[in-house]
Amino acid sequence: MLLSEVREDQEPTGSRVSPDAGAPAACDDGQVPLTVLIVDDHSRFRSFARALLEAEGFDVVGEAEDAESAIAAVSRLHPQVVLLDIQLPDIDGFEVAERLAQEPDSPAVVLVSTRDISSYRRRLAGSPARGFIPKGELTGSALFALVS
Repeated sequence: MLLSEVREDQEPTGSRVSPDAGAPAACDDGQVPLTVLIVDDHSRFRSFARALLEAEGFDVVGEAEDAESAIAAVSRLHPQVVLLDIQLPDIDGFEVAERLAQEPDSPAVVLVSTRDISSYRRRLAGSPARGFIPKGELTGSALFALVS
């Protein structure tokens, strides 16, 4: 099942793993997997993203459901990558990306949303985030391409 087939209020029943799963971040060739923090206010998306990214060789070190807990988790866990939903209940993902960019050793931030990139094009241009992935197109290789 593709994530684009999963509504926010629906439990995903599976995940799609690309043919090159594990290739970018796999540790079987001596590389250390990239560490990721997943930030989204929907627990079902966080579970889906965790399963997909772990299956593709990433080390998901934590999850957060809002901006304030995401900022605290970054300080505590020091992930290399933050997969960050744009629409959070307290502060939007663009503001979180700005705050994280001010930190020493700031992680690479990749924004995600159920909305199309056209909804955010102007704000993305001025954002310190590495890029944007629509939630329905999330794969390990897409994430790796933006952070490597």
